[in-house]
Amino acid sequence: MNRFARLATRLLAVPLGVVWLEPSAEAAGAVPECWPPGTSPDPGVLVCCRRVAQDGRPRFLPHADDGGGTTFAFAGVPLVGGSGEVLGVLAVTDHGLREWSEDDVRDLSDIAAACSAQMRMRTRSEIVRQAREAAEDAAHAAAGEATRVHALLNRSELLLRASEDLADTSGLADVRQRVGDVVSGDLKPALIDLVLVRRGMLHHVLHPVDDAFASTGGAGEDGGTGGGRAEAFPLGSDWPVARAVRENRMIVVQAPWEGEGADTAPGLPLATPAFDTLDHGTAACLPLRGTRGTLGALVLGWDTPYGIGVDERAVLTTLAGYTAQAVERALHLDERVTVARQLQRAMLTELPDVPGLELSALYRPAAQDDMVGGDWYDAYPLPVAPGTNAAGALALTVGDITGHDMRAAALMGQVRSMLRQADHDHPGDGPEQALGALERACRRLRLPASGTAVHAHLTPAGDGSWQLRWSNAGHPAPLLVGADGTMEALTEHDVLLHHALEPGPRTCDSRSLAPGSTLLLYTDGLVERPGGDIEDDVDRLAHRLATAAPDVPLDALLRSLMDTVASQDARDDAVLFAVRVGAPDRARASKS
Repeated sequence: MNRFARLATRLLAVPLGVVWLEPSAEAAGAVPECWPPGTSPDPGVLVCCRRVAQDGRPRFLPHADDGGGTTFAFAGVPLVGGSGEVLGVLAVTDHGLREWSEDDVRDLSDIAAACSAQMRMRTRSEIVRQAREAAEDAAHAAAGEATRVHALLNRSELLLRASEDLADTSGLADVRQRVGDVVSGDLKPALIDLVLVRRGMLHHVLHPVDDAFASTGGAGEDGGTGGGRAEAFPLGSDWPVARAVRENRMIVVQAPWEGEGADTAPGLPLATPAFDTLDHGTAACLPLRGTRGTLGALVLGWDTPYGIGVDERAVLTTLAGYTAQAVERALHLDERVTVARQLQRAMLTELPDVPGLELSALYRPAAQDDMVGGDWYDAYPLPVAPGTNAAGALALTVGDITGHDMRAAALMGQVRSMLRQADHDHPGDGPEQALGALERACRRLRLPASGTAVHAHLTPAGDGSWQLRWSNAGHPAPLLVGADGTMEALTEHDVLLHHALEPGPRTCDSRSLAPGSTLLLYTDGLVERPGGDIEDDVDRLAHRLATAAPDVPLDALLRSLMDTVASQDARDDAVLFAVRVGAPDRARASKS
């Protein structure tokens, strides 16, 4: 359960998350599960958890006291069982006083709902275990019922596997794959289809290998969707699977033969558009019931007549229940990750058109679907300082705020805007002064931003060249390739950005960029790989940059560098930002 505590600490940006269980829900005296691991809640936190459990209502306290003079902010939401009973409490604490926002309340309540569903699945798993034990006892007590008992035992084991395998799925494709793995061993359907309701249409969730089979009309060994159509179809259509969703009941479709509760017809009606290769046999359309209505349906198809009696219906209904819970959890997690990704991508800059410069940027998120981060790039015109003629100057930034979550992405957006404001409020000042103003503002506003950044000003020099001034706050060194192919790493740098460090003076260095020069800025996600050497990867990056054809478009160059240098299973997001002097007027930004 501590993974829910971990998720709560990340989303609410608190130091401690706790899953406290009622003694009746788990073994008496069970130790609360906490995040970070190895920590234990203070007695005052446990007192607050017991009060939430007693009241059966959430508590969001900006100020609580442990009785020993230590104060803390407390937020707790009850964990509820299938009959409304309180199983425990999901709680988080923060140091000192904190006013909990509406987003905090909603986030913690959503996580508590997912945690409650997980605990209910545990309870059902125990029921299944008891059913298996009862089946084993019956096998010993009634030898004449051996065949039936053996079937019950197999079904109990299938449901046990389903409850365990579907309890920790990470996405819809994962749900689809695990359902196929579970049913292929015992039920042995020829085909499987998983459809979900979205805006009045039913959409197929493909098995991870089905994309390859779809073009050839084949089916996977575990019962892929086969050569059927993968297009969405209306919820109001006559397909039996659509009826199962609308009517919220199991519908069995089978060839004309004697069977109980089957919809028969003079030729087998297809259960779902995905089953256009199914021979005369049987298909079961199982509605997936969620907490807020029917989510869709799971369809199992056999190419021979398959008897579905009372016992088999109970097994299929339970399997559909486990699948529905996994789908609902996956949809919830996917929605949160999608929102985070959209937030981060929306804050990436559309590059300006600058005569005499070619600008191009490339952003690549981390390989893990649940990872977002604080990497960013930025470019914008600088204001003209009073009494100067420095029109056309440009600010460039590449930075990396520490973290791989929504909090890091939100902090990145604030830092990016504050750095822009610093440049525009102090026209004529250098990039080091803008970084210093950013640090002072973060300290005054108590904004817990930490990370690295390179901030630069580019000013036209009048002879086709540009003057580069930059200040580096602990960031990987920019790479500069001259028109003659010489490579230089701009290694001058100061300390990183950190809210706990006292702001001090920052340095500024400069170079003249002649026509044909290329400047490359990047984040460490490009050159970090598990077990790799960062210096070797930086050298490889510099070599490929220096040996690139001088007329290759920057966007093509950046994609080539990303493909050849970055790890394919990167755990961090990455940014590449390049400026070429004396190139055609074009600016490109790519968000992969």
